Amino acid sequence: MGRETLWLAVGFVGQLAFTGRFVLQWLYSEYKKRSMIPVGFWYLSIVGSALLLAYAIYREDPVFIVGQSFGFIVYLRNLQLIAKHREQESHELEKKD
Repeated sequence: MGRETLWLAVGFVGQLAFTGRFVLQWLYSEYKKRSMIPVGFWYLSIVGSALLLAYAIYREDPVFIVGQSFGFIVYLRNLQLIAKHREQESHELEKKD
């Protein structure tokens, strides 16, 4: 596999992960019968964004680099907020016991 083919694979896998997050969110919402965003959405966002950012850096595309960098920060922050909320819920449950 050549270098160019490898980077195309990275780009396509990143795009697949990024698209997969919307499919996950849609199916999860259908399952719950209301619009919801599962935690897996944010993990797929991180994976897709990281791979697409690497691809954009390889391509030296400043527009793509800036866009994916910002998104990566937002997705990471959402995962931090989710972890913090779960930790708070865990402490509250421990207090009740």
